Amino acid sequence: MSDCIIRATAAGQSIRAFACDLTETAEEARRRHGTSPVVTAALGRLLAACAMMGSGMKGEDDLLTLMIRSNGPIQGLTVTADSHGNIKGYPLVPDVEIPRKGPGKLDVGSAVGSGTLTVIQDLGLKEPYSGQIELQTGEIAEDLAYYFTVSEQTPSAVGLGVMVDTDCTVKHAGGFILQLMPDTPEEVIAALEKKLADLPQVTSLMEQGLGPEEILTELVGDLGFEITERLPVRFFCNCSEERIAAALATLKDSDLQEMIDDGETIEVKCHFCNSAYHFTVEQLKEILAARK
Repeated sequence: MSDCIIRATAAGQSIRAFACDLTETAEEARRRHGTSPVVTAALGRLLAACAMMGSGMKGEDDLLTLMIRSNGPIQGLTVTADSHGNIKGYPLVPDVEIPRKGPGKLDVGSAVGSGTLTVIQDLGLKEPYSGQIELQTGEIAEDLAYYFTVSEQTPSAVGLGVMVDTDCTVKHAGGFILQLMPDTPEEVIAALEKKLADLPQVTSLMEQGLGPEEILTELVGDLGFEITERLPVRFFCNCSEERIAAALATLKDSDLQEMIDDGETIEVKCHFCNSAYHFTVEQLKEILAARK
């Protein structure tokens, strides 16, 4: 099955629910950035969260960015999603090796460390909305649950998981987000808390063959849930030679001239997808001439 997000409501629309399978997307990110297993797990978790959050945006050109900056060896991660299921992201340090927490358990929290999580929503207004919290655990799911509760006053449960296979490829990646509306009955909250307490890890559920819809059925199936949208997801970057050339055109004349004087073709890589673009001395001269 291709990657997708399921959006749903439950308990008379008093619960908003999301679940996703992002296995192919996380593997594409791993392949592009050459990430080590623990970085693959961290990036895959953040990609899954951003994809689900982005799917709730309404505008054609709305963009959501999740950015972590931290003191762990990864140093930081940035992912961006739109409302159409297009997502991309990158780590600041792609190759990190640290001891595991146990057999098959990658220590994402230690790899991320302490720092901040910033959520930026560009909804086409004059200024993007931005909220920031201190990381609570570095495990990402708990940090996002804390963000929803503190910054958006929306009590939420977040589960995220990435299973890396023995050959370092992504075997499973996905997650869920459950959000309580202000009118959620107390008995519904109690039932949901019990479900969450007994729920296996996301990757364990996926290993059993459960997809996003089945995961939501496990969580809120007996609370009368209704699927409202199925959205395909893919790793997609809109970088191009034209966009990179436009970025080069913003450099100072002296910096462009220095590149020209070096007499060598330069390589510029896109942070998000790691695609490489090459510009000859003649192309650099054309960029400089166009500026003048």
